[in-house]
Amino acid sequence: MTIPMSAPDITEAERAAVARVLASSTLALGPQLAAFERAVARRVGAAHAIGVSSGTAGLHLCMIAAGVEEDDLVITSPFSFVASANCILYVRARPLFVDVDPHTLTLDPERVAAAVQAHGGRRRRRGRLRAVLPVHVFGQPCDMDPILAAAAREGLAVIEDACEAIGAQYRGRPVGALGDAGVFAFYPNKQLTTGEGGMIVTNRPGWDALFRSLRNQGRDVFDGWLAHTRLGYNYRLDELSAALGVAQAGRLDELLARRERVVAWYRERLGRLEDVALPTVGSWTTRMSWFVFTVRLRRPGLRDSVIRALERRGVPARPYFPPIHLQPFYRARFGHRPGDFPHAEAAGEQSLALPFFSAMREDQVDTVCGALAEALAEAAVTGRVAPRRASA
Repeated sequence: MTIPMSAPDITEAERAAVARVLASSTLALGPQLAAFERAVARRVGAAHAIGVSSGTAGLHLCMIAAGVEEDDLVITSPFSFVASANCILYVRARPLFVDVDPHTLTLDPERVAAAVQAHGGRRRRRGRLRAVLPVHVFGQPCDMDPILAAAAREGLAVIEDACEAIGAQYRGRPVGALGDAGVFAFYPNKQLTTGEGGMIVTNRPGWDALFRSLRNQGRDVFDGWLAHTRLGYNYRLDELSAALGVAQAGRLDELLARRERVVAWYRERLGRLEDVALPTVGSWTTRMSWFVFTVRLRRPGLRDSVIRALERRGVPARPYFPPIHLQPFYRARFGHRPGDFPHAEAAGEQSLALPFFSAMREDQVDTVCGALAEALAEAAVTGRVAPRRASA
């Protein structure tokens, strides 16, 4: 049995929607993009939604809208996909990492408040604190209310990286529209996919117009042909991707429910394994939007050998995530070292992402869990995972 790490959930409805666009004369900035934007705005309760070419592009534009400039500071998480920090560097600012909650792996609100108090309220030699960028990692909402309160005390913008969390709810409120702006992403392994693509949501009318200009080479709605008010970017979302997004958005509750079913299968089977710690859902989380299914191996130093053992059994697995501050580029540029953010580093050393997608079958989950149990049993006997012998 071949089991992919992830797979998009595409039906005839999505294929037909894309075919209709191909039969039309409009492939960019057309009715499908407008329909997709309306669907996402309604879903999250935002006044405005702006389709862009990727989640990374959306985060970049949010840094511009928030007024983040060279040498400014933006508080964010070291435990995330690297784009959540890279977007800060795009505007020549600096990420101010704070450690995560050891259980939910989202930004620790107390550490955020301490960082705001330490760096806010005064001009610093290397710029000033401008924004907070919480990451709803793996579809788990951050504990947003205390983060929003800390940011409000210093007049900081709050940009939600909700790229992995469409459909998630924090205390009954959809993520994405809790701060000044939020960004979703629709890569093929996401809950909702457009192939490539992203969406910014905001309740700030001035930001809506700014985002629409920035994504389209700096043109404002009142600009003439080839007239550009500001420096902009080619961050548009095309009509083919938007049509796919409209169809997927109409199925979002179904897609999330199917992922929840796969999670239940995993929890039932892996709860019996002593060496495996299952994901923790925060007390503030009304609904998880499961992006990946990531467990933690309790014994240190075991993960890489377990990954190799799973691969020999035809089961892919990945480390999720190597902490951003220990990526070679960030270490070289900012001087970060092991021990700077111990909770993020422990998660980075122990976390193991297993195959996960909405169309995953129960027998595939059985195969993954059986292979993981075998690999851990070998480790219990030998202290490491032994190579699997070929069948006679």
